[in-house]
Amino acid sequence: MSLVNELVESGIHFGQRRSSWNPRMAPYIHGVKNQIHIIDVKETIKGILLAKKFLAKVVGQNRDVLFVGTKRQARGAIETHCADVKMPFVTERWLGGTLTNFRTIRERLRRLEELDELITSGKMKTNFSKKMEAQLTREHSKIFRNLNGIRAMGKLPGAMVVVDVGRELNALKEAKILGIPTICLIDTDGNPDFADIPIPGNDDSMRAIDVVIRELCASIKEGMESRPVAKEGPAHTDSRRDAGEGDAGGAAPRRRSSRSRFRMDDGAGHSVAAGPASAAETVAATAPAGEPAAAEGAASA
Repeated sequence: MSLVNELVESGIHFGQRRSSWNPRMAPYIHGVKNQIHIIDVKETIKGILLAKKFLAKVVGQNRDVLFVGTKRQARGAIETHCADVKMPFVTERWLGGTLTNFRTIRERLRRLEELDELITSGKMKTNFSKKMEAQLTREHSKIFRNLNGIRAMGKLPGAMVVVDVGRELNALKEAKILGIPTICLIDTDGNPDFADIPIPGNDDSMRAIDVVIRELCASIKEGMESRPVAKEGPAHTDSRRDAGEGDAGGAAPRRRSSRSRFRMDDGAGHSVAAGPASAAETVAATAPAGEPAAAEGAASA
């Protein structure tokens, strides 16, 4: 089945009622039927293709993509597809400052790891009272519910995918402050100005959301395959080469570090060579012109 037929069957072209539309969505609306706006599927396909190309490029640069969808219709699709590509997601509640105050969020995630360690090791039952154990369990459940999807996000994402612009307005504002590009599935009552790449479509249909998220995650998987592989060099280099010695034939000249080319003042009016030069060479180099005997005497001393 082609992508167009799959999108039409999922009902992605059904918008909101005519009375609740946003005039900024006029370029993406095909017409009206039974007082309901019909979204132009061509614009939907165009947005999906642009988003797929952009996400593949972002992921290819070793950057993550954050998926945000806290409405009930989007949770299942986001959690399923993001787990396959190992991308961070927020499906429970957007905490204020998740991006703009990311340092504090990382501290809460470290607290989650500490509580996980207490639970898995059994220290919570042995070292704490029942009252304290109940408090720590409630704290663990709260942090896990809100931040479990982004616990592997060690840095700010390179892009953000959002379902329902009106519901995730706080997340979009934080992304705009930090300059993070946004890709949004927008219904006819949304504002496309918050999206860098808008995907006009029905954001209340579970099937439509699943198709869009699946296509975007497929492009993310392609981008992960195109990531450059770091070349692993030898663990230890040859000590003879580190010392500047040549090969067995002795043809290669001895190498010296760049620091050895410079001389530094030892505080007594003489300059000390930073390289392996001898004391005689050092004094001879610093002796004034016309006094070779003084230089030789200093070297013999």
